[in-house]
Amino acid sequence: MSARILIVDDEKNMRRMLRAILEEESYDVHDVEGGKDALATCIEVEPDVILLDLVMEPGPDGLAVLEQLRTQHPDPAVIMMSGKATLDDAVKATKLGAFQFLEKPLTPERLLTAVGAAVALMQARAENRALRAELPDSGEIVGNSAAMQQVRSLIAQVAPTPSRVLISGESGTGKELIARAIHQQSPRAQRPMVSLNCAAVPRDLLESEMFGHERGAFTGAVSRRHGRFELADKSTLFLDEVGDMHLEAQAKLLRVLEEGTVERVGGERTKRVDVRVIAATNKDLEREVAQDRFREDLFYRLNVFPIQVRPLRDRMDDLPDLIRHLATLAGARCTRAPREFPPDVVERMTAHSWPGNVRELANVIERLTIIGGDGPVTVASVDKVISSGARRARPARPAADAPGLAAALDAYESELIQQALEQANGNVAEAARKLETDRANLYRRMRRLGLSRNDTGVSK
Repeated sequence: MSARILIVDDEKNMRRMLRAILEEESYDVHDVEGGKDALATCIEVEPDVILLDLVMEPGPDGLAVLEQLRTQHPDPAVIMMSGKATLDDAVKATKLGAFQFLEKPLTPERLLTAVGAAVALMQARAENRALRAELPDSGEIVGNSAAMQQVRSLIAQVAPTPSRVLISGESGTGKELIARAIHQQSPRAQRPMVSLNCAAVPRDLLESEMFGHERGAFTGAVSRRHGRFELADKSTLFLDEVGDMHLEAQAKLLRVLEEGTVERVGGERTKRVDVRVIAATNKDLEREVAQDRFREDLFYRLNVFPIQVRPLRDRMDDLPDLIRHLATLAGARCTRAPREFPPDVVERMTAHSWPGNVRELANVIERLTIIGGDGPVTVASVDKVISSGARRARPARPAADAPGLAAALDAYESELIQQALEQANGNVAEAARKLETDRANLYRRMRRLGLSRNDTGVSK
């Protein structure tokens, strides 16, 4: 959906010119000739950006309208315009919350640059509000187990720095919560953190989401769009599920990290950005590198400061605190008093392996809040809720006599490499050709599996 622009100017020709320039860029443009009409139109149109003239006859003037807008419609970014402005006018407009002050006559370039920056700001604010709505407890990391104390210590160490962070852990362990804590404790905290789930964006649109696109860059690109890197300039970009990014997008991400510049899809100009990247994944990226599914050079660029989040089953000491915290949140969300979880209920919940981690726990507690009335939660109600969904999830650990999938795959890969080395008489280059890979990749796989080039056994 195109950004909505409202022009407020008493000169008809000025409104016509501004409208023509902005509509050429596919903005949704509306215009009025005075401040009174502007206030009424804001209710109907809900503009993202307002272009507001300073001097309008018969009045009120732009500063008076701006003051009313800040009170009645605080969301839109307001760009003031004037050919007769003084420094005092500009200072007053800034204090009243104007985004920018443009002097007439306006050039198309200055106008589009200012409007583009204002639209990017509004997009970032909207995304920040959405994230806060999804993560009402984003400011608090709950739990006092040794594992969580270590995570807090790592956050405190890395947050003040500009270093990139790679957060690893199973789905539902709270990786985004940790990323937000790093951002909130960093010097960039005054700007909103921008987030992108790489697994949730279709493959063909991922580059556009990251870097933006120009109008007409592809079918459906009806207007220019700012990418997440531009929106996160001077702030933090959180790339969730980065292990699901396809190789072509990985290459372009690597270039941005190396050069600090972005180029929109379909564009010809680069723009320098100052973005701190925090990435998260539920995959073993070292294994993905060995399997040629993730670039080794990108892995090292992202993995400057690694943080591993332990699954809930490995930190059950945190369960009582988490239950109390999530019960309070669920009560607020469902407009009910928080449920009480007696010791026998907590003990019963401790016996569950929680394969879905904290996300699964939160869902169970919210269901118990909805169905259980006002009294304490019972063991029977917990059993009913878990058995209806959570207990059907996969077990946390395989049986002792059943090899894990990863171990089985490693054994099979090791056997294939040993056979190729035998046939090549220990010549790694020849073995790589037989396995249809390159020598460097084969060496990486051999090091990971503990294989020697001079014999066909495993040397640990």
